[in-house]
Amino acid sequence: MLAVMSRLRGIAVSSGRATAPLVHIVESIDPPPLRPLGISPDDACATIRTAAAAVKAELQELAAEATGQAQEILSMTALMAADPALLGGAETFVREQKLTPELAVWQSADDQSATLRAMGGMMAERAADVIDVRNRIVAHLTGVPLPGLPELTEPCILAARDLSPADTANLDPMIVRGIVTLEGGPTSHTAILARDLGIPAIVAIDAAIVEIPEGTHVAIDGTAGYLHTANFDPADFDHVPCVPLSFDGEGRLADGTRIELMANISEPAGALQAVASGAEGVGLLRTEFLFNDAIREPSVERQVAEYGKVFAEFPGRTVIVRTLDIGEDTPFLAPVGVPNPALALRGFRAAFQHRSVIENQLQAIAQAAAQHTADVWVVAPMISTPSETDEFMHLARAAGLRTAGVLIEVPAAALNAGPILARADFATLGTNDLIQYTFAADREIAHLAELATPWDRSILTLIQLTCQAAAQQDRPVVLPGEMAGIPELAVVAVGLGVTALSMSARRLGVVARVLESVTLAECRELAGLALGCESGERARELVRGRLPILEELGR
Repeated sequence: MLAVMSRLRGIAVSSGRATAPLVHIVESIDPPPLRPLGISPDDACATIRTAAAAVKAELQELAAEATGQAQEILSMTALMAADPALLGGAETFVREQKLTPELAVWQSADDQSATLRAMGGMMAERAADVIDVRNRIVAHLTGVPLPGLPELTEPCILAARDLSPADTANLDPMIVRGIVTLEGGPTSHTAILARDLGIPAIVAIDAAIVEIPEGTHVAIDGTAGYLHTANFDPADFDHVPCVPLSFDGEGRLADGTRIELMANISEPAGALQAVASGAEGVGLLRTEFLFNDAIREPSVERQVAEYGKVFAEFPGRTVIVRTLDIGEDTPFLAPVGVPNPALALRGFRAAFQHRSVIENQLQAIAQAAAQHTADVWVVAPMISTPSETDEFMHLARAAGLRTAGVLIEVPAAALNAGPILARADFATLGTNDLIQYTFAADREIAHLAELATPWDRSILTLIQLTCQAAAQQDRPVVLPGEMAGIPELAVVAVGLGVTALSMSARRLGVVARVLESVTLAECRELAGLALGCESGERARELVRGRLPILEELGR
């Protein structure tokens, strides 16, 4: 058995190597038992609200102490503790089924997380966060300790079913040398935060991990996706702290070719770190922070003020604003009774039913842009056809926005890139959803995580088709998201024709350093090699093997 278990495989999501004793994280709290309510429904509902408010305050405090992606993710998770859909659902269970507060919250959260998973994309990624919020509220209601990280004082490698954003965000990379989880995918919050912190990480690890005794000295290879439990040389896994590299504010290749390096922002607070990190602009400003968990549409005035906070930090620089991607966490707009939310009225498609919401948002973006000198662009999600492009361009122009583009995130859009980009001013690549819809696989399901890889030739081909169409129309192509922040993928993307990259502010330095080591011709050569591989794993190995800078940087 030892020989069989000497090396466990998973999905590599954060590069690096390390060796340390294994520490298992306690599983989630048990479901509350069914028992009589014992108090009035009004009192039970008030108890739920009080516990939820306490959890929200705790998460906001954690967010205030964090930076970068961790701060943004924790802020969004804090909002979920006040989600009207979550709390309203719990109150309904109390009043209609006389469930106890803790069981009502448990059931409501299960319903919410199931709906989010069914929606796919960014919404599916939030399902684990709903469960984390559920556990925190239930712990408050029942007085039981919240399961999570023990006090860690010695170097270790953590093993868990999954880690909550609150647990992951505050890990010390000098103590936590690696992370392995049974669940999650390349774009889960665990993966994002591990990359941000420079901690080697593997998700969707072999289930045999649960059989490895606590304290076993193991070695993690977050680059190849293996956890070694025996028969390894510790010298091969010397821990090299992954210190964030600085960025001078101008991305370029070794031959001088300019590649704009920008930052992704989920809320205005992220703008300050983006500026401090040298970001050349904002390649993706998500606007859901204004709409998440809202029971009514935010006013145009409030939207103007919030967008303006970001625009003010980037005078003369490009800021690309993504219009609302309507989903489960916009309760006043969420589709009800839809069999498959992932294929429903999401993104710009929702304009057909909620036209005024999109028009008001575009008006607010235009008004905020007029008050600042930032070069504001706007992009619509979930556009698939030339006719949808025409409609969005009409709405954007009517609002007074000069530069409008489309988010290529479904295969139909990539295949329609020619006529779409004859109409739009630019394209942004939404690779997370593009991967999911191409493979018909939820990237948050561990058993499918290996299938849904950006390295697969099908994904690279769709990106190439989009870039070729853009080049014919002299249109820029921006790649935001996690793919842009992985240096070897950034090199391939540039080789495929991407003209700007946008990522977590902490990733700018390492991506810039790797891009400085290659010419445009070399990027194109590596892209061609990746396209010629039959497996994504082989493509990744081949490209990494041709980039010695990664080894030098400990990536």
